[in-house]
Amino acid sequence: MKKAVVLLSGGMDSAVVVAIAREQGFAVHALSVRYGQRHTSELDAAARVAATLGAAAHKTVHVDLRSIGGSALTDDIDVPEAGGPGIPVTYVPARNTIMLSVALGWAEVLGASDIFCGVNAVDYSGYPDCRPEFIEAFETLANLATKAGVEGAGLRIQAPLLHMSKADIVREGTRLGVDFAQTVSCYQADGQGRACGHCDACRLRAAGFADAGVPDPTHYA
Repeated sequence: MKKAVVLLSGGMDSAVVVAIAREQGFAVHALSVRYGQRHTSELDAAARVAATLGAAAHKTVHVDLRSIGGSALTDDIDVPEAGGPGIPVTYVPARNTIMLSVALGWAEVLGASDIFCGVNAVDYSGYPDCRPEFIEAFETLANLATKAGVEGAGLRIQAPLLHMSKADIVREGTRLGVDFAQTVSCYQADGQGRACGHCDACRLRAAGFADAGVPDPTHYA
């Protein structure tokens, strides 16, 4: 079975990506990153999702982004309850670049040609590292910077949710049997994974279920 590295945060989007990769016939090697995020219950969710969806392996690596701060998710900055103009304070500097780089290293070690991530550029918070241009640029970098890219068959960065609405993601996950109750999306979820119901991530998630006509299984505080 062909191998793929799938970035798995523990949120709804990355859970659907794991299910998509499995449907496509990949042995999923799920990768989570403990980067200093305040909502660490999402990592517990990632372990549940990896086990439930049949990942061949699940690894959590540690990267200390809290040491540089600069985000409401990694610093002593309040998480806003409503989105505003511009890139929000919940943006974590270089997070997706770092996560994809770690995934790239593991993919080389595994001999995997595919890396999946759950970035979305439709119903999202406006992060610059969720845009199609970023994914295309990182794939170019991956094939320039690695032995697999220079001497091997090359590497593909797959972002199957990139152009989906949140409702589309809910529908796709429902079709694939994803248990969304196991996932945690909230930026300030408590230790039991219960959501605040007010942050941007909660707002987007709730709207996705409502628009899809699917009952919201989120556990709220």
